[in-house]
Amino acid sequence: MSVLVIVECDKGEVKKSSLEVATYGALLAAQLGTTATAVAVGEASEANLAQLGEQGITKVLYDAEPRLKDFVNNAYTKLIAGAAQQESAQVIVLANSNIGAAVGSRLSVRLQASLATNVVELPRTEGGQFVVKRGAFSGKAFSDVVLSGERKIIAVKKNALEAKHEAGRTAEVVAFAAQLTDADFADAPTQVVLQDQAGGVLLPEASLVVSGGRGMKGPENWGLIEDLAKALGAATACSKPVSDVDWRPHHEHVGQTGITVSPNLYIACGISGAIQHLAGVNSSKVIVVINKDPEAPFFKAADYGIVGDVFDVLPKLTAAVKALA
Repeated sequence: MSVLVIVECDKGEVKKSSLEVATYGALLAAQLGTTATAVAVGEASEANLAQLGEQGITKVLYDAEPRLKDFVNNAYTKLIAGAAQQESAQVIVLANSNIGAAVGSRLSVRLQASLATNVVELPRTEGGQFVVKRGAFSGKAFSDVVLSGERKIIAVKKNALEAKHEAGRTAEVVAFAAQLTDADFADAPTQVVLQDQAGGVLLPEASLVVSGGRGMKGPENWGLIEDLAKALGAATACSKPVSDVDWRPHHEHVGQTGITVSPNLYIACGISGAIQHLAGVNSSKVIVVINKDPEAPFFKAADYGIVGDVFDVLPKLTAAVKALA
């Protein structure tokens, strides 16, 4: 049962979530007694693709078509489907990202494959059935899903496992031509603007996030959030009420109706912790809450809490981080 891993790249670098997926795919391949091949989408460099060997990938297919630098749903789907057919892949693994969600559903139809999203563990075989565990109800519960059929697609939740790094191992990078036509790029975006966060960190890929709410009292105070984020090398985020009043841009809005994040550390500053916000952050490995209201709901979900005024706490926390640098 061969395994194909979808690797997303940006500006020549493999995304963090794709390093996790590559590790997942390699572990799954070992479990199935086979090897893992990757197909790269986006702008990639051969040197960085070869480094996927550190995650256990043996071969990487890459189509250097320049129009594939930016996400085009139909073109990406055709590219990946072609790679799956060439490699006779029976299991396809990708990240549960915006790209993964869009392409995964299309691939499921095109390849007549069963699909499971938000997967958090390696599959297990029970009574001859292929069973995966996935998060449900905004991370509040889990469900076991049986994937049937000849082909299976697994979309792995971000931060579900750590990417492994075995130094010295490299993957073979092989040119792959998907035979794409102009029609495949008919839905290509006319303009792509990547919203970089502090330090150039994209929020969906960030391993550290510093977020602010209405407790920051106004956009003029956001320098406190940005200073801590810069000291940590983190991305900045905000709650929905903050973006609604234009204190911060919408692409920083984290929550049920915004971006869902799964960082190693999420620091919430002056955010009460409404259930809609928690739905977007409860997959974080560690949550730190700073709020002067000891009854703030967010404290119930926090791993660590600081009862105090953000205007007193944040400068001291930033200074402590800088002292450790």
